Amino acid sequence: QNASDLHLVAGNPPMIRVHGVLKAAPGYDVLTPEDIEQALQVIVPEVMLAKFRAEQELDIGVTIGDGYRLRINVYVQQNSTAAAIRLLPNAFFPLEELGLNTTLLKQIVTMHSGLVLVTGATGSGKSTTIASIVNEINATRACHIHTIEDPIEYQHISKMALVTQREVGRDTASFAEALRRSLREDPDVVVVGEMRDLETTTAALALAETGHLTFATLHTSDAVQTVSRVISQFPAAQQAQVTIQLASTLRYVICQKLVPWDNKQGRSLAAEILTVTPAVRALIRDGRTHQIRNAIQTGQADGMQTMEQALESLIAKRLLSKKTAVEFCNDPVALLKEPGLTPTTQF
Repeated sequence: QNASDLHLVAGNPPMIRVHGVLKAAPGYDVLTPEDIEQALQVIVPEVMLAKFRAEQELDIGVTIGDGYRLRINVYVQQNSTAAAIRLLPNAFFPLEELGLNTTLLKQIVTMHSGLVLVTGATGSGKSTTIASIVNEINATRACHIHTIEDPIEYQHISKMALVTQREVGRDTASFAEALRRSLREDPDVVVVGEMRDLETTTAALALAETGHLTFATLHTSDAVQTVSRVISQFPAAQQAQVTIQLASTLRYVICQKLVPWDNKQGRSLAAEILTVTPAVRALIRDGRTHQIRNAIQTGQADGMQTMEQALESLIAKRLLSKKTAVEFCNDPVALLKEPGLTPTTQF
């Protein structure tokens, strides 16, 4: 049924998310705690279930059947075991099928240093985008790709590149510890996962600064917020230095949203894209982040676009309505200024 997620919660039927909408899976009865325990025993290794029983929290990636990959979160609610399971694609998307600027993605693939941030809400396709870029690097460059994940979502088989993948909690104690050790492992490309704390962000910036192509994610919705979020993680006394460091290392920010089609039969990727040109680098370095949006609006020649420009493109392709675009945009006023939209447009 094209479901991306499955929720198992006692007292409810299995719930599935299809094109972003949560609904009951047809043909199933209400689940008991025993039903959930039995289901998890089939797909989760016993050693991991023992870890869950001790800690009452578990994040794990598992492979089942014919190579299908699941990301499983097991937790306790109302004194009963519950699970959220995401089905991951068992193949990588070609760059041309991601819904992003293919020329820009190919430029990223050829880079040898710098920081690329892919941002967005949970379920916006961040991991898929990074995995597809890494897969292309793996197929075209002789280098060492090193990923640190919690858990490992997409499993890469070494092609032209050597790929090593470490899972937090299984292969390493923490993101920060793995990042500190990574320099000794001779990587060329490092996938950090989420920059969720000060230690991880510090290490990611250091990797990018020392000549490594570094990918990381954040839960931010636009480029201005992304730049501000990175800097604001640091104490005030360090922010001036971090601002300079970020300005010198940041190469691209891709802010993603998966927007449902009006016919409810699918979703399209809409992305705000910031290319760090010399002019943008100066804005970051000088603390003029509020001017970055203007740079994006006028930077199409450098592959840049605002979220509103991305949504207008989807409207032009008749994939979504103006009403849906307003629901997902960052700036409704700016969206109404796009060609074909006016303040008198009826929604």
